Amino acid sequence: MKLPLFPLDTVLFPGCTLDLQIFEARYLDMVSGCLKAGHGFGVVRILEGSEVGEAPRAYSPVGCEALIRDWQQQSNGLLGIRVEGGRRFDVISAEVQRDQLVVAEVGWREEAEDLPLGPEHADLAVLLEALGQHPLVRTIGMGGVAHGQRSLAHQLAYLLPFRPEQKLELLQLDSTDVLLERIQGWLERLQHEDA
Repeated sequence: MKLPLFPLDTVLFPGCTLDLQIFEARYLDMVSGCLKAGHGFGVVRILEGSEVGEAPRAYSPVGCEALIRDWQQQSNGLLGIRVEGGRRFDVISAEVQRDQLVVAEVGWREEAEDLPLGPEHADLAVLLEALGQHPLVRTIGMGGVAHGQRSLAHQLAYLLPFRPEQKLELLQLDSTDVLLERIQGWLERLQHEDA
């Protein structure tokens, strides 16, 4: 399937919310096309280059579909959109159009069933609830209660202050168990650094 890409300095995860301000013509056209066609676009992390101007020289081979949930004109005149992470995908091939919009052929990743939380996930579930109390997290309607292990892992991976390359590593993991173990390990390391 062909999907327009929006390379960013952030990593989007399934079920997570991201607010964007759109001002470049290529992305205004992309958003308009997505709204008319009723489909999303792809968010990939920039590895080399910048968000503005020419298409980045390198970006992650794995990304997340961004589904437009809301849009409005901002007070500064820019278009503001709120997207929700959908399915993960692999970039198979890509081309840069004349307007510098990157369009990719993508393959959707198989997602494991979102299994219920067990007692072993209690600490991480409490952490997510606590994150949900933060004003910035509350404004995007995230945090609070996770509906399953995968939902818990994706929200924590998105909201916790891991480095972008760590977040990208988490996005690429298919096993929910490994994902939660990695988050737990990195959290413990963060706590030791703060101590």
